[in-house]
Amino acid sequence: MLGNIWNIWIDTGGTFTDCLATSPKGETFRIKVLSTSGLRARIEEIQKPTQLTISQNWQAPDDFPLGFKAALLTDPGKACTVVGFDSATSTLFLDSALPMGTDKHPVIELQSGYEAPILAARLVTGTPSAKDLPPLRMTLATTRGTNALLEQKGAEVILFITQGFEDLLEIGTQQRPRLFDLDICKRNPLHKVSIGITERLNASGQIIIPFDPLRVEKQIKDLPGNNSCAAAVVLAHSYVNPEHESQLKEQLKKKGFRWISCSTDLSRSIKLLPRAETTVVDAYLSPIMNRYLGKVEKDLPKGNLLIMTSSGGLVTRRHFHPKDSLLSGPAGGVVGAASAGKACNLDRLISFDMGGTSTDVARFEGDFNYRFDLKIGNARVFAPCLRIETVAAGGGSICGFRNGFLHVGPESAGAHPGPAMYGAGGPLTLSDVNALLGRLDSTLFGIPIDLEASQNQCEALLISINNSTAQSLTRESLLQGYLDIADEIMADAIRKVSVREGYDPSEYALTAFGGA
Repeated sequence: MLGNIWNIWIDTGGTFTDCLATSPKGETFRIKVLSTSGLRARIEEIQKPTQLTISQNWQAPDDFPLGFKAALLTDPGKACTVVGFDSATSTLFLDSALPMGTDKHPVIELQSGYEAPILAARLVTGTPSAKDLPPLRMTLATTRGTNALLEQKGAEVILFITQGFEDLLEIGTQQRPRLFDLDICKRNPLHKVSIGITERLNASGQIIIPFDPLRVEKQIKDLPGNNSCAAAVVLAHSYVNPEHESQLKEQLKKKGFRWISCSTDLSRSIKLLPRAETTVVDAYLSPIMNRYLGKVEKDLPKGNLLIMTSSGGLVTRRHFHPKDSLLSGPAGGVVGAASAGKACNLDRLISFDMGGTSTDVARFEGDFNYRFDLKIGNARVFAPCLRIETVAAGGGSICGFRNGFLHVGPESAGAHPGPAMYGAGGPLTLSDVNALLGRLDSTLFGIPIDLEASQNQCEALLISINNSTAQSLTRESLLQGYLDIADEIMADAIRKVSVREGYDPSEYALTAFGGA
């Protein structure tokens, strides 16, 4: 630990951002905020149209949310600005009145404008928005890149590849993932355009066809070199001789491309296809991850930021590549579980991390297990990462009814609208199921909880199921059914990392943790 500064560890998931901190005096603090960077509270009394008494659990000092945008959770389109906050009386002062409805105690949400890690750091250090953060070191794990891949919200990628290989990613390995399927559904590549570059090296890295900058200039003349596009540069045999990739990279920079991913900077491997797939993923995530980390680092004193990678290590922003962030959050959990096990003199562990979107399971036996290829959604990455089994069974996993069967996930309600009990019109989720079965204490969530909304969603779903199946399911049997499905999904993940690999789970300690 560094002396005389705050040390802050943050894990940003799809629903919540968790923060653990130690002060310069050695005190330990913990806080949890929504990953949407919002603070929620329930309005208890309207003293004046612009002066509200609220119930909140922010642990924030006076005037902490100064300048935040405030709106009712049920009417986010009509917002006003916070001009004051009295922490002793939980009084909120606004610059204009909110359009109050008929709800006796509505929920209000304050949007900070910060990224969630910065909001958490400000809360845990007690730093109002008008002041700079104190000296600190932040260690950050995030699933921002993973979510962007799964939701297909990355950048438009232009692939620059050796001429003759333009269709490489569409052809792939020509392996059929399901051999007996009659209807073959090929995965779509992440890149939008592929441009063949006139150049060629032999297997020893010697030049066969020289790189032609004039011809490349004509090829890229009409391309949009702006912040919305990213370039992936992958040339044959460049792992031996990166000269042509470096020349092309410089030309693209002059053209105005801000986001350029070169295969030789990311994966110096002999095979062209794995290099190309990894480079395209990195380019696809570059604008999202770099803008996100840039906003986080900008608000930190002296940019003191370390980022968790998929392999469980820490890197500075300078050495960070987006393709290394896909298992950033889960990897941090495995490393933490291993440390906790060692503190208890246990060297055989199965880590069980249940979050808002997924449950991540890994086996630890004195050392970490690694893999060197990772498939998420339509993307494949070839890079070292911890061997983690992920299943779509988290607190926010949506519970529904499809094709005559109950299902849990893979869709998640996320941070917004979130589970039904968050009061933002969300669907029934595993968190709602556990709350309605009395397995969760709704007073410990840190945000206002509306169990009536959970009950309404459950009743509506129950009526729909009974009408479509001509059955008479009870509320309890429906909720228990969803719970059994989720338990089986999670138990199967444990089997995959233990029994199916020849290990007896009874010889391991189950280390359970996570935001759910």
